[in-house]
Amino acid sequence: MNYQDALHYIDETHKFGVRLGLDNITKLLELLGNPQDKLNIIHVAGTNGKGSTCSFITSILKESGYKVGLYTSPFLETFTERIRVNGENIPKEDVARIVNIIKENIETMVSEGYSYPTEFEIVTAMALYYYCEQEVDYVALEVGLGGRYDATNVIKKSEVSLIASISLDHVGILGDSVSKIAYEKGGIIKENGVAIVYDQSDEAKDVIKEICREKNAKYIEVKFDDINVKQSDIYSQTYDCTVFNEKYENLEIKLIGDHQINNSMLALGAINYLKQTKNLDISEESIRKGLINTKWPGRIEKIMENPIFIIDGAHNEDGAKSLAKSIEKNFNGKKATLLIGMLEDKDIDGVLEILMPHFDKVITTTPDNPRAISCEALKEKISKYIDNIVAKPNIEEAVDYTLKNSKEDDIIISAGSLYMIGTVRTLINKLYL
Repeated sequence: MNYQDALHYIDETHKFGVRLGLDNITKLLELLGNPQDKLNIIHVAGTNGKGSTCSFITSILKESGYKVGLYTSPFLETFTERIRVNGENIPKEDVARIVNIIKENIETMVSEGYSYPTEFEIVTAMALYYYCEQEVDYVALEVGLGGRYDATNVIKKSEVSLIASISLDHVGILGDSVSKIAYEKGGIIKENGVAIVYDQSDEAKDVIKEICREKNAKYIEVKFDDINVKQSDIYSQTYDCTVFNEKYENLEIKLIGDHQINNSMLALGAINYLKQTKNLDISEESIRKGLINTKWPGRIEKIMENPIFIIDGAHNEDGAKSLAKSIEKNFNGKKATLLIGMLEDKDIDGVLEILMPHFDKVITTTPDNPRAISCEALKEKISKYIDNIVAKPNIEEAVDYTLKNSKEDDIIISAGSLYMIGTVRTLINKLYL
């Protein structure tokens, strides 16, 4: 099996859908020698911000001389992005090799009466196996969906559980209220463990506090009260803040949006906790370098100048609010062009209601995903907000049309689905830069 064969094998497991539960992943990892038990894991759940938080943590630890695994999903442009060590994607030959090993063990478990693992279970097993082989010092492990029954929660222990921003998303699976979703996200908190929590709604925090009481886990909240933003534009942000009585001045990040400052502070909470309790050797210089060197593509990311072209994976209400706030802050109310494609199972109406006041022209397209809403159906939904809408089914055609009908001083924002903006990013880099 080569790399392409391995990807095809993984992709074929889509037909098994999403199956929340830990029996299958537990059995598969048992057959693989339980690699997860040999890893020091920083486990991160949340509706939005968990990937950015993981990236900040891994960048700081890497600058401090540690070998760090980063597991995220979905990928933006290439599958190997999902599994990284010190910023380097897993080599394609290792994907093929490990999938061969996993396939043999899947055949064993299926013969014993277990269900066929899902795509996410297979990739999670691959990641944990690879990180164990690589003998990483730490793993920043991003939860896929929810937390309690997510495949990543197969781990028995974690160095710390981080809970990022919680809002409504995947309501058909996780529940139709913030408290129900918080309960699922809080499922990653371990008995006698530690939860470091993003300062957010009382509805979410109250649930997390109750889980911590039940599990005799320590609850630590990162407060955002005293952030002093000194400079913020579409290139970088500089700010002062205090995290667990540690004061920092003139920290700088390249990620855009107030929420990214908050995510960096959640990451700093984890770093400071590990410094204090695990005696990690992390200097302030490493923290500063780690923050400024953090990259997290596809999240309010500028990929082109003249016209300014920004991509963002905003696909739920919380993400849309962050994007809208950033547009207001950086473009002084100037109307922009929106290139949008979405998945049908997302809160499309909620996202549009937040975003549409900031745009006077929209191009709709259809993401390459079986769950995508068609560009025509999306156009129909948008028509109640504005008249200037064009539907282009093909993403490449949509990008070309958008650029050909824009002036140099225009602002273009592509949002709605990570599946789509990854393709947009690839096309811009390949054809227009």
